[in-house]
Amino acid sequence: MTKIVTQTNCPELKLLNRGKVRDLYDLGEHLLIVTSDRISAFDVIMNEGIPQKGFVLTQVSKFWFEMMGDLIPNHLISTEVDDFPAITHQYRDQLEGRSMLTKKAQPLPIECIVRGYLSGSGWKEYQQKGSVCGIKLPEGMLESSKLSEPIFTPSTKAELGTHDENISLAEAANLCGPELAQKVSEVSIQIYQRAREFAATKGIIIADTKFEFGTIGDQLIWIDEAMTPDSSRFWPSAQYKAGQAQPSFDKQFLRDYLETLDWGKTAPAPPLPPEIILRTSEKYLEALKRLTC
Repeated sequence: MTKIVTQTNCPELKLLNRGKVRDLYDLGEHLLIVTSDRISAFDVIMNEGIPQKGFVLTQVSKFWFEMMGDLIPNHLISTEVDDFPAITHQYRDQLEGRSMLTKKAQPLPIECIVRGYLSGSGWKEYQQKGSVCGIKLPEGMLESSKLSEPIFTPSTKAELGTHDENISLAEAANLCGPELAQKVSEVSIQIYQRAREFAATKGIIIADTKFEFGTIGDQLIWIDEAMTPDSSRFWPSAQYKAGQAQPSFDKQFLRDYLETLDWGKTAPAPPLPPEIILRTSEKYLEALKRLTC
């Protein structure tokens, strides 16, 4: 799987949407979600693809969806092209290893974030307000400190090119209803806690992660991706030390590089050096290997 796919071209399929990373095709009863090798940072899509990134994200998602099936249903039907409708088989070279045939669901209007450690935008807010998404935290915490209990910190879903905004649970309830907001809060934390315990046995700290959910009729299901290096912070536990930023198996490495540039974090993206592309790919592959081997 060395071919880099930054954009799929499947003219006989109905293209529904191109997101920052995924191309969605409407197959009638089902969706085809193709995870490209595109990578975004600060909500800007980079010009270069990351080798095997789409493969890693698809296989990591499959792994977690299968592990968490008893907690909540998910949208995954198959990741095998042979199981997809025959019309897709002509595009096998673009789909193999990076695609999911899924159920169709109505997405909730919020992103469901669980934080077990103080990092990223949560750390920035804590420094200013002593809280994260309105949740008051103890004084004197350090960057990357472990929280006493995981917290649910939802956000809005931003349009392509704009930024998500952290919101309170009360605001989430206004967007999708109190009962549904409470339900996704509880199941998000359940999934995170199980994943965190498993990852710890593989030498990985899952510092935080983002979930998306949808509904099919009255049924809540887990959709999109599942605790990938794109949607989570994965830290090597052997190198963990509170009070500083952590090395990671995710795109934080790319973000850190971009922070060193004189770039305004708006399109167009700066060119990425080959060594940054290679190291980012290696980090994604390391996350997959550690979790699934």
